[in-house]
Amino acid sequence: MTGVPRQLIAIAVGSLLLLILLLSSLVIVPEDRQGVIVRFGEPQKLINPYRANQDFGRSGAGLILKVPFIDQVVWIDKRVLDIEMDRQQVLSTDQLRLNVDAYARYRIVNPLQMYISAGTEERVSDQLRPILGSQLRNELGKVQFAALLTAERSQVMDNIQVGLNRVARQYGAEIVDVRIKRADLPDGTPLESAYERMRTARRQEALTIRANGARDAQIIRAEADAAAARTYATSFGKDPGFYDFYRAMKSYEHTFGTDGTQPEGRSSIILSPQNDYLREFRGRP
Repeated sequence: MTGVPRQLIAIAVGSLLLLILLLSSLVIVPEDRQGVIVRFGEPQKLINPYRANQDFGRSGAGLILKVPFIDQVVWIDKRVLDIEMDRQQVLSTDQLRLNVDAYARYRIVNPLQMYISAGTEERVSDQLRPILGSQLRNELGKVQFAALLTAERSQVMDNIQVGLNRVARQYGAEIVDVRIKRADLPDGTPLESAYERMRTARRQEALTIRANGARDAQIIRAEADAAAARTYATSFGKDPGFYDFYRAMKSYEHTFGTDGTQPEGRSSIILSPQNDYLREFRGRP
């Protein structure tokens, strides 16, 4: 009677140990994770490593086997990660101090290199954060503050990304994007001085545009007057009588106020029908 319970207990204990051994051998690999199997501190194998342009659901996610109690799995995120940079003060080429907030996005593309050089994702971020600040100061120190408000800003961001990427490769990472969230002048006198310089520059630019417009208008009017004079001279040379008629019409237009120099309906003139001034009204024989 006592032998049967002991056999049942042994079977139950054996089944439990087998279950623990089986569960310790199985690893569930998430779709958004990659891992490094480590044995006695040495990396042995990669699990579900990142591959560019890999379709979702066609990676190495699922169940895998490992040596129980010996192999450990170091998980690494496959998704895009962020580096939030502390606010930096940068001096531009026009001697303006800027308070800049920026961030970078990166992805671990070589988990083995990342594990060997950094160990964890947090250490990668800690290593890249000061490099981002250094690259930001170097590149923004080469441009003027106004360049950050134009298309030249994208080129500055590309230069920062290239410089940061050279360092990120040492940690098995790839920089996906670098962006400036804010770039403000410090409050107080520097800000007001910058606004005044900007206003002065815009006023000077407006004066230059107006001067160029007035110059172009004078050139156009002079060319039009010259063309009209050539046309009149050609016409008058062909028919002197037409010249007399044209001059008389212009004189009538001015005298009777129809050219806009006098209020309409205010002019009056009393002349004899035989007056020579009105000869064009009599027609030609």
